[in-house]
Amino acid sequence: MSWLRTEIWTAQVVYTGFGTPMLRGGIAVQGGFVVGQGSLEELRARFPHAEVVDKGKALFPPPVNAHTHLDLSLLPRYQGPFAGFLPHVVAHRGLRGLEGAREGLRALVASGVGAFADIVFKDEVMDFLLAESPLPGVAFYEVFAPDPLEAEEVFQRVKAKVEAWRKREGKVRVGLSPHAPYSVSPPLLGRLAQYARAEGIPLMVHAGESREEVDFLLRGTGPLAALHQRFSSTPWDPPGLTPVRHLHALGVLGPTTLLVHGVQVDEEEVGLLAETGTKVVLCPRSNRGLEVGEAPIPLYARYGVELALGTDSRASSPDLDVKEEARFLWGKVDPRLLVRALTRGGYRALGLPAPRLTRGTPAALVHSL
Repeated sequence: MSWLRTEIWTAQVVYTGFGTPMLRGGIAVQGGFVVGQGSLEELRARFPHAEVVDKGKALFPPPVNAHTHLDLSLLPRYQGPFAGFLPHVVAHRGLRGLEGAREGLRALVASGVGAFADIVFKDEVMDFLLAESPLPGVAFYEVFAPDPLEAEEVFQRVKAKVEAWRKREGKVRVGLSPHAPYSVSPPLLGRLAQYARAEGIPLMVHAGESREEVDFLLRGTGPLAALHQRFSSTPWDPPGLTPVRHLHALGVLGPTTLLVHGVQVDEEEVGLLAETGTKVVLCPRSNRGLEVGEAPIPLYARYGVELALGTDSRASSPDLDVKEEARFLWGKVDPRLLVRALTRGGYRALGLPAPRLTRGTPAALVHSL
């Protein structure tokens, strides 16, 4: 019967969701279901009459988009120096909100992801995701508060909101996102990290993204100084530390913390991330558009840092298809690292079980690149 015809799907990298991604691997498919997986040689021996079908770069379970700003989906895309990006978002803040989040979530579902992480700026977007998201994930409530004099007031307000939202968790969990070490005061960063650790709340923070961020934390100089003055009545007292060291000193790093971007890091900082179990979410296309450089992926791999992939927002990236992040990096690093980051790394970063491609899995859940 034709529907029982067996095919062996193969690609440069084949990952079934556990173990190490395979080179020269394959997945046997029959009647719309997976019936075997392993090396190409093994599968050819088991299914000698099967047609071998080359599926391209990679085969893998449903991917994870581990960093989005869905509410920015209606903003025009910005490309240029990093210092101009936040002013761009502020200038178009009227387009930021629930309708953008709805559009972004539709795009995520269409891209075929199995889970996602979102940065939530407005309460209405959190309400929407908790009530209506068909996808599992984590919605990280964003905190932007650079003035240390407001730290306690902001903390109490954020805590009350988070505690109310956590009672409504279902497919989507609630997390916290202190925006960045230059946009959240040190006392508030420390308080949020302590609270999150005590309550088991995941954290996500943008850090190590640009040279401007490093200069501002080390010396209080550069274009971020003007941004800080705009939102804080208290003069900035630079900690004299690079971003990852600053976060470590405040107790922000840890196994339930996701550090987004991680471009401007040195080897000692990568060691700190590995030692604390902090995960790193890479957004390479956004990094290119904002001219901040490339993350040191081989260095992260050498230290065993868990990596995930995210698109960032439509305001800095061409779309919300996380598979395009892997395509963008293909050929630059070991492709097995990319496929793991696209799948298991993303699920581990969000504290979700990673799906596996095993006997009986519907073939529709096998994704390709």
